[in-house]
Formats: sequence, C-alpha cells, structure tokens
Amino acid sequence: MIIIREFKPKDLLQVFEIERVSFKDPYSPLLLLDLYYLHKRTFLVAEKNGRIVGYIIARVVCDKGHIIAIAVHPKYRRCGIGTILMKKIFDIFKEYGIKKVWLEVRVSNLGAIKFYKKLGFHETKIIKHYYRDGEDALVLEKLLSFDN
Repeated sequence: MIIIREFKPKDLLQVFEIERVSFKDPYSPLLLLDLYYLHKRTFLVAEKNGRIVGYIIARVVCDKGHIIAIAVHPKYRRCGIGTILMKKIFDIFKEYGIKKVWLEVRVSNLGAIKFYKKLGFHETKIIKHYYRDGEDALVLEKLLSFDN
C-alpha cells in the first residue's frame, strides 16, 4: 500500500537518493531542505512499507501551480506512484483555487513527456539552454477541472 504524506526532514536522505539516481543534475540535500521550508504543504512523499519510494515538490505562484520536481525510485517506476503523486498535488492545487499547472522537462526525457501528456498536459513552449548542461526545456501546461 502506498501512503502519500507531507515530507518531513527525516525523509531527506531517502528523497536525495531518489533525486540522485533520477536526474543528471540532482538538487542538493540543502536545496531540498530549502524547498521544504518554502513549500511545506506541497512537498509530498510516497511511502511504501516505511520506505520513501517517490516524491513531488510543487509551489503556488499567484494563481498557478508549478511542479518543481517529481521522481520515483527506479525499482518502483511504472507502478502508478507518479500518477498518484500528481493527482494528489492537483487536489491540493484545487484547494487553493488553482486552475492552471505548469512544469519544465528536458526535451530528451521522452518517457516523462509521455507520462505528463497522459495526465493531460500539453506543450506550450521551449526554453533554450534551460538546464545547466545547456539542454532545452519543454514547458507543459494543464488546466485543472473542478468537476470531480
């Protein structure tokens, strides 16, 4: 069973390990803690059998939601955990009255782009040289429905 809950500082090492194995340019533990202190309500973890298997970090910017980062440990990918995390953050955004969500993803990350499109995101623009290594970012947006 997967439990989705707010991040706690004691989760830092497990979240950093997922970050480290998931991204070319991982956030540092210090940056992850800073993001927690800035966005406590929207920094969530997925826990299975007492172990952190995924996380999502988001923020509210004016009247929009921004997905800063989402990752699932490689051993637990393609089990629906990323979808559960995204749906939970959408619910939180709806509590804030947020109608539009955006995120950035590497143009080369075709698996992530496919995942986001299955969740209803669409491409809006490319930001040139967005990442530290010079790779472009694809910006994706989604309108949230308040019907459900």
